[in-house]
Amino acid sequence: MISLAGRDILHSLEKFVLTGVGLGLLIGVTLTMAGVYRGMVDDAEVLLDNSGTDLWVVQKDTLGPYAEPSSLEDDTWRGIRAMPGVADAADVTYLTMQVQGIEPTGLRDVRSMVVGIAPGAPGTPGWPPYLIAGRQITHSHYEVVADIASGFRLGEQVQIRRERYTVVGLTRRLVSSSGDPMVFIPLKDAQQAQFLKDNDAIVRNRARTAGNPALNRPGVPGLLDAVIASQSTNPYVNAVLVQITPGYTPDEVAASIRRWKRLTVYTRAQMEDILVKKLIATASKQIGMFLVILALVSAAIVAFIIYTLTLGKIREIAVLKLIGTTNRTIAAMIMQQAVGLGLIGFLVGKIAATFWGPFFPRYVLLEPADTARGFAIVVVICVLASLLAIRAALKVDPAEAIGG
Repeated sequence: MISLAGRDILHSLEKFVLTGVGLGLLIGVTLTMAGVYRGMVDDAEVLLDNSGTDLWVVQKDTLGPYAEPSSLEDDTWRGIRAMPGVADAADVTYLTMQVQGIEPTGLRDVRSMVVGIAPGAPGTPGWPPYLIAGRQITHSHYEVVADIASGFRLGEQVQIRRERYTVVGLTRRLVSSSGDPMVFIPLKDAQQAQFLKDNDAIVRNRARTAGNPALNRPGVPGLLDAVIASQSTNPYVNAVLVQITPGYTPDEVAASIRRWKRLTVYTRAQMEDILVKKLIATASKQIGMFLVILALVSAAIVAFIIYTLTLGKIREIAVLKLIGTTNRTIAAMIMQQAVGLGLIGFLVGKIAATFWGPFFPRYVLLEPADTARGFAIVVVICVLASLLAIRAALKVDPAEAIGG
């Protein structure tokens, strides 16, 4: 049996293909939006995986260190390290800021998450789990391991606050929950970068301290110097990362730390819940709204095109009815055209999303399951969109085939 849908498509092939390409670009945007959301979730999971920790110990009653500020004394890890079930514990700081790459042509700003890692060796909580080039940090100051997404190169000088650092190692896919590349520096340097005031503020603060009679007593030599010295140091970190001993569960070790140290402790599942359901919740809802709008726009486009094509061949449909073609056959022809348009659009959209995805500033993760769901949704949308054209076609009077 001759395919009426195929014949009609070949009759207006150029218009049909161009419409499919336009629809495909819209579908490509839809797939990309879904990929952006998947990428945001994957960034959060990668952040937790690469931290190399089982528990996050943070300031009491906070959602730190990623979703809220958190501040702990930098010797807190000692007491935690001595607790049963704790295999290792290390301080860490996190600070999202502009890191400047120093080039012959000037400074280049890179939005990064600066991570201060405690002295130790690879495998210490918070350290980069692997490198693709160079080496790990071996000195206590002025060395950097950077994610390759930052654009920094081995041996390059970068500036963080007032200090310059040398890039000694490169890693890959170590990013914050916002997709910013991570830059690892020694803990003491990170504490200074995070809390040290600028020179003018330091001078004003010292003058203010010297003018305070309670802190500058004539009969107490050395008091003012001691106070100023205490103001010039930073004994704080954002969190303590804990690895547990085999045989213990994260929940029981976390409960022990909460009870005896009076700190807030999060397990991997709890921290993932914070990052996905709280930190990126608004962004996920926004992306969801865009997906709904794009689906409605796609349906409207398909419905309009198929309806227009159908109205353009009213006489032909009347002829088909006159020679005895059933309504089911005519409806199938229109529905096949709509599905064919959707298939062309989906193919173009998938190719487009795969091509332009890597150029997005955020990580775009195109999962096969999302692609399969997207394909099913496109087919359903095309079938529903064809109903209006089918309704118009079935109302055609066969007499129009021989009318004026």
